[in-house]
Parts: sequence; structure tokens; C-alpha cells
Amino acid sequence: MKKYLLFALVVFGMVLNVHAKANQMNQVSSKEIINDDYERIPSSELTPAVVEEILKEYPTSKLGAAYRNSKGIFKLVMVLKSGTRRTVYIDPYGNWITNKKR
Repeated sequence: MKKYLLFALVVFGMVLNVHAKANQMNQVSSKEIINDDYERIPSSELTPAVVEEILKEYPTSKLGAAYRNSKGIFKLVMVLKSGTRRTVYIDPYGNWITNKKR
């Protein structure tokens, strides 16, 4: 019985360790991506997946400006219907990148 309990604790610890490392890697990479230098691009250079996500998430907004960094991540300035601007980050495959406050 002690062997099963010990085995369960070891497995549980390994799962938590893997999850913590993956979460830590995600936070570092999104921080690096957001602080990278961006160059302005025309909206025609956006990938179809990015355009689809923009239309789904911001159907009534307009694209104010589009930028791309050396890693292919897009920085988009969206002009909302209310007139306010929102800067969002998205990868070429349509996955949103969030800027978590620490």
C-alpha cells in the first residue's frame, strides 16, 4: 500500500512540475514577443488565419495599423466602434497572444 501512495505522489509531482515549466516558458516567450521591434506592413500581408480571427473577434472595428516583427508575430492597432484604439498581438496562425501583467 505504501508503494502505491509513494508512486501516486511521485506522478503527481511530475505532472505539476511539467505544467509549471510549460507555463513559465509561455510567459517568457509572450513577454519577449511583445517587446520585440516591429515594422509597419500593409494589411495585404496579413495571413488568412489572422484576417479570419480579426473578423471574428472585432466584427465592427477597423484596422488602424499592422506591424510584424522578425518572428512573424503581428501587432495590430484596432479602432473600435467607440473610437478608442486597442493594440492586440496575434501569431501568423491566428492564435492570440495576451500580455499578462505581472
